[in-house]
Amino acid sequence: MEALYHVAPFTGYIYPNESVVPWTVLIVIYPYLTGLVAGAFTMSSLYQVFGMQRFKPVAHFAMLTSLCCMLIVPLPLLLHLGHAERALNPMITPHTTSAFAVFGYAAGFYVVLLLLENWFVFRPHIVQQAQQRKGLLGLFYRVLTLGSYDLSEKAMSYDRKWIFALAVVGIPGAHGLHGYVGFVFGSLKSREWWSSDLMPPIFLFSAIISGVSLLIVLYALSCKLRKVPIDLDCVKGMAYTLWGFMMFALMLEAVEFASLMYRGREGIEMILEYVKGPLVIPFWTVQLGICSLLPVLLLSFMIWQGTKGKTLIVGVVTCAMLVLVGVLMMRWNVVIGGQEISKTGKGLLTYHMPWVEQESGLTAAILLMAPFVLLAVAVRLFPPWEDGKAAH
Repeated sequence: MEALYHVAPFTGYIYPNESVVPWTVLIVIYPYLTGLVAGAFTMSSLYQVFGMQRFKPVAHFAMLTSLCCMLIVPLPLLLHLGHAERALNPMITPHTTSAFAVFGYAAGFYVVLLLLENWFVFRPHIVQQAQQRKGLLGLFYRVLTLGSYDLSEKAMSYDRKWIFALAVVGIPGAHGLHGYVGFVFGSLKSREWWSSDLMPPIFLFSAIISGVSLLIVLYALSCKLRKVPIDLDCVKGMAYTLWGFMMFALMLEAVEFASLMYRGREGIEMILEYVKGPLVIPFWTVQLGICSLLPVLLLSFMIWQGTKGKTLIVGVVTCAMLVLVGVLMMRWNVVIGGQEISKTGKGLLTYHMPWVEQESGLTAAILLMAPFVLLAVAVRLFPPWEDGKAAH
């Protein structure tokens, strides 16, 4: 396994205990998926809490997306653990001063919240199907009713109050869940690349733009599969949301990077060497240039020109796909990049990702695809669209 990592010979020397990159590609996928959870829930909340009607076509779909992603979030960590069967130990014997231990409670709380909110939102559909379906599927819906078949106006009003309350609680819950990931990295003072108070907000804003981008792509694809027209007002609203949050995300990253370069700490020479060498392609070219500045410029141009119709849809979807790649690269550059600089600042490591192992590119690809497989099943069981058509 150690053959996967080597020290670049021209960058100096490191100590023997710094010759391995312990957090691999699975720890890149983990914050990426949690970001999609937080971003998708944010889009849902813009309708459920703030009453923005233009987001109604994607509000329920966003909740399903958030839940499906959240169900997969623990898997990268479980696969990364040497003894996955011990995963519940931090919750059974908690260590309150450990940020990692607290995550188990935060994630568990948020899963329950998402399950409850989705249940209240889709309860009318569940009751209807429970009364109409037979066989195993009918039994499935009848179990989900939890014995409640009341769809009167009084009951529905009660449900709406619960949906609103859960959405309100879920806003800090979703943002805190992902802000915690940034806190974990930012609090590790032993890594010069991570040690920043701006890490939590950077992770949070990048999570929102990734979740919004995912919904843009999935909404356009679902409309294509269902052969229904795309709601241009909804797409335009999501484009404005993406553009606005990207401005904040870029500003925070610029401030954080500038402060990192300005700090005169031990090891800064090695960081400058790293920025001018290994980071040229993944950070400057891909993350910042192609997947950040280019989408911002394209969105700004379309907003300024008042672009409409098919051109707007193609342009916004293209920008969204670029942002999704950019956020994934940001996670890679933070998680892997932070470890490629030795703790002593005396050398650089190089991480070579294996393709067919437990912590490999294949495993990462499967984990990234898993939420969408779940989502494909979920939209068939609980259609989130007003027309009631599920994507085929």
